[in-house]
Amino acid sequence: MTSANEDPPKGRSQSAHPRKGKGDHAFDMWLQRGLHQMFDEAASEPIPEELLRLIEDDRGH
Repeated sequence: MTSANEDPPKGRSQSAHPRKGKGDHAFDMWLQRGLHQMFDEAASEPIPEELLRLIEDDRGH
C-alpha cells in the first residue's frame, strides 16, 4: 500500500525511461564518437589463428 506522499507504481503503459531530449542525443553522439575513436582500430584487427582454432574446437562439443 502506498502512502499519500508516494508516487503510485508505474503501469505497463508508462515507460520506465522518459523520452530522450536533445541533451541526451548530444551525449549519445559524443559517447559513440569517443568509443569509435578508442576501439575501431582494435576491432578491425584480424582475429589470431589460435583463437579461431579454439572457437572452432569448442563448436564441436
